[in-house]
Amino acid sequence: MRRRLLISLVLVAGLSVSAAAPRAGDFLAANMDTSVKPGEDFFTYANGGWLKRHPIPASESSWGIEHEVKEQLYVNLRRINEAAASSNGADPDMRKVGDFWLTAMDAAKAERLGLKPLQGELARVDGLKTAKDAIDLAFAWYPMGVEAFFSFGVWQDEKRSEAMAVHLYQGGLGLPERDFYFNPEQGVARIREEYVAHLGRCLQLLGRDEAAAKASARAVMAFETELAKASRRLEELRDPLKNYNLMSPGEVTAKLTPSIAWGERLGAWGLHPASVIVGQPDFYSSLEGLLGRTPLAVLQDYLRLQLLDGYGDFLNQAWEKEQFAFHGRVMSGKQEPRERWKRVLDAQEGAMGMVLGKVFVKAYFPEASKKRYSDMVEAIRLAYRERIDRLAWMSDTTKAKAQVKLAAITKKVGYPDTWKDYSALSIGRNSYCENMMNAARWRFQDRISKLDKPVDRSEWTMTPQTYNAYYNPSNNEIVLPAAIFTVPGQADADLDDAVVYGYVGASTIGHEITHGFDDEGRMFDAIGNLSDWWTPEDAQKFQAAGEVMVRQFNAYEPLPGLHINGKASLGENIADFGGLLLGLDAFKKTEQYRKGEKIGGLTPLQRYFLGYALGWLTQQREESLRTRLLSDVHSPAKWRVLGPLSNIPEFYQAFGLTEGQPMWRPASDRVRIW
Repeated sequence: MRRRLLISLVLVAGLSVSAAAPRAGDFLAANMDTSVKPGEDFFTYANGGWLKRHPIPASESSWGIEHEVKEQLYVNLRRINEAAASSNGADPDMRKVGDFWLTAMDAAKAERLGLKPLQGELARVDGLKTAKDAIDLAFAWYPMGVEAFFSFGVWQDEKRSEAMAVHLYQGGLGLPERDFYFNPEQGVARIREEYVAHLGRCLQLLGRDEAAAKASARAVMAFETELAKASRRLEELRDPLKNYNLMSPGEVTAKLTPSIAWGERLGAWGLHPASVIVGQPDFYSSLEGLLGRTPLAVLQDYLRLQLLDGYGDFLNQAWEKEQFAFHGRVMSGKQEPRERWKRVLDAQEGAMGMVLGKVFVKAYFPEASKKRYSDMVEAIRLAYRERIDRLAWMSDTTKAKAQVKLAAITKKVGYPDTWKDYSALSIGRNSYCENMMNAARWRFQDRISKLDKPVDRSEWTMTPQTYNAYYNPSNNEIVLPAAIFTVPGQADADLDDAVVYGYVGASTIGHEITHGFDDEGRMFDAIGNLSDWWTPEDAQKFQAAGEVMVRQFNAYEPLPGLHINGKASLGENIADFGGLLLGLDAFKKTEQYRKGEKIGGLTPLQRYFLGYALGWLTQQREESLRTRLLSDVHSPAKWRVLGPLSNIPEFYQAFGLTEGQPMWRPASDRVRIW
């Protein structure tokens, strides 16, 4: 995903090699902080003025261009909801939208109901007698989106992209990733303490006395810590070969989890696969032992807390406050919750966002914009084709296969050609929580129904109103939702090519295409199968170049004692770097670049790099940064600018970088991949 994917030095007439002298009135100039030299910290040079004027709101963990876009999206989506709520309900999808909105916005009703929407499920926990009963309940809750003990899903078989497969994965943790349970850094240690306190307060809200609640919370934390010990690290999860282990359901039972009859369990959901893909077999064998030695009371409390972690946000104020106290304040640094209507829209996005998207694109994404960015994809594709041909380190054999894969990449721009059918989704006015449970059940059924059907390669997994994008290796496709092209406060038609090629061409289109050729994506072929199409020599050269980038990012220390994980973030860092190179190659073919005329006192090349930095204009609280460093495969925004740019000769040329400046690297130390 975008978030959240060795050029020769060419001197072009009219390009300056000194720091830009921006002209007042240009929107790029308004963002800048020219008291900082570009070779010292280009991120702050490009974005510092805006960041100074826009402190992080109390309700947010970060603030930047993404949030500016989302603020307008909130307004637009609220209009759609309010119109649906006041309509006569003739359109069944719009009736669902209106009912969801009215019910979720009814805070008084949520207060009256309290825990009632979950009482039936909590009673089932009370009735458990054995560890087997606990597993029974976990399977019963899976359709509700409560992923206790492990993770399960149905998606494309990595080695047979034309078929869907059942996948079993590690999971069951209450904290985002395994390293939260072990990292000794002071801030992470505090998170662990606060997490146990949060679990205790949740149990108190269920009626437990304080002492008993604290003891039970510590026991649940010990159980989760054992799950974490059995889990692979974030960087290890990015190896598609290591995480592909084909077994029959019977083999999983016999070899890994004798107490879980996988054939029967899957059959109860109507699934009868001959084989399943187990991501981390060691996790499942460890889970088997852990279930056998954990007291039933601990398993019961673990299940209660898993349920409430999933649905506490949709209950009364007491639960909302407790959820925010930990997830909002401790994990993200937020000082207060977002307004209720925004939180409702956030929830609705996950529940039925594509229904909103169908209305959204008609009103807010013109055909001219779709064409502009569809054409830009082809310009970037051409740049990549030419770049592959020029590679000195890659053999002709591998180049030919790379070209086949590049040509086969499918582009999806703006919105789906066919909209998903939501007729089976049940949305009513009983309770906000019930609607969210119904939405989860609908998603689960939609997902598992794909198993015995042909792969639908036209499907989108992001809504058009999402400020993000993705590359799907199994489909060999890039998906670019309508919202990702937005520059706040600027009409698309008024944006010059330099800015657009940096902002969209590099950081989104080029980024996502490069994901097809990063350290993980390169392992999939043109039709989306996990297949080795590289010569051994070329693969070795690629890996050696990647290690240079790993070392570069390992050296960055955004918080004292916490470095960027260069291995875990390698794919995103390669995609950022590749996207910048591709966007630049494509931009060099435009009339604006060839003319070399300044706009707002900035050369075309300077505007290109500033346009790229604009895409990462954001700042975040320390708590959020810490969480991201341990759980996110993306580097923090600032280093997504500093890292790749420090390897690009044209950047040195555009802003006159000199030896000794923090961003300057000797040519011998720069990354050379694509």
